[in-house]
Amino acid sequence: MKLVFAGTPEVAVPALDALIASGRHEVAAVVTRPDAPAGRGRRLVASPVAQRAEEAGIEVLKPVKPRDEAFLARLREIAPDCCPVVAYGALLPQVALDVPARGWVNLHFSLLPAWRGAAPVQQALMAGDEITGASTFLIERGLDSGPVYGTVTEVVRPTDTSGDLLTRLAFAGAGLLAATMDGIEDGSLKAVPQPADGITLAPKITVEDAEVDWAAPALRVDRVVRGCTPAPGAWTVFREERLKIIQAALAPDRTDLAPGELFAAKNNVYVGSGSHAVELLWVQPQGKKPMRGADWARGVRIAPGERVGATDVR
Repeated sequence: MKLVFAGTPEVAVPALDALIASGRHEVAAVVTRPDAPAGRGRRLVASPVAQRAEEAGIEVLKPVKPRDEAFLARLREIAPDCCPVVAYGALLPQVALDVPARGWVNLHFSLLPAWRGAAPVQQALMAGDEITGASTFLIERGLDSGPVYGTVTEVVRPTDTSGDLLTRLAFAGAGLLAATMDGIEDGSLKAVPQPADGITLAPKITVEDAEVDWAAPALRVDRVVRGCTPAPGAWTVFREERLKIIQAALAPDRTDLAPGELFAAKNNVYVGSGSHAVELLWVQPQGKKPMRGADWARGVRIAPGERVGATDVR
């Protein structure tokens, strides 16, 4: 088939690579979000998908909005048979959905109908799911509600962050998307409607969502830290400034600390929660680089009974 691939971030690059490498289909063009400011200089930088397409000599389309007439006209000129999508980042209007004869097929990082929405991996981790995966489905007007072509499952490991899990799913999902294109092309694969039961939603995680509630059980604290790493980053407040928590670990033997209460040992620093303590392995104070929790604790000289979690951040 002739394909137009739509995607933007690094997580979409393995799928583009898989389609290029398959040799069975022609990736005629790539659709991605416009160049965005990045780095200290805030200069405009092309998306990871755009950079990879340019390396491969593939035409890159960067509409400000996918309903732009110039973009739609070029899409019709290319006349793709199918448009695979991975984390494109913009809502596709019906006028664009109608162009390819075999539709737009999305690779979504959950086992649909679970976790429809923008943050399926983060929400799965924060909910404590033990199994997740990826699905390919035909895009329709509803939110991730179209019929499913195929799935692949992935075990959630006890120390997974959303970054860890998403990386594995990006590569497993790349193979699934390539196989889905093959199955659509030869007619061996038919999309199956999603069941009405088991629908859960995965809205984008905000900075406010990533604040740690130390009154919650330690297991919940651990899930929030892992689910919000690397973005938007779990955080708390210490001495009226934000303290980012990059990595933590459960410390079930320590039950002597009140929620939010800090205790610094020689090589460890602990925080109390609603159940037992959590050890802070890596943190990032405001305006500073990441550091080991014990090094941070030595530097700030924690006073007896001092706590994290006050709300008066400056």
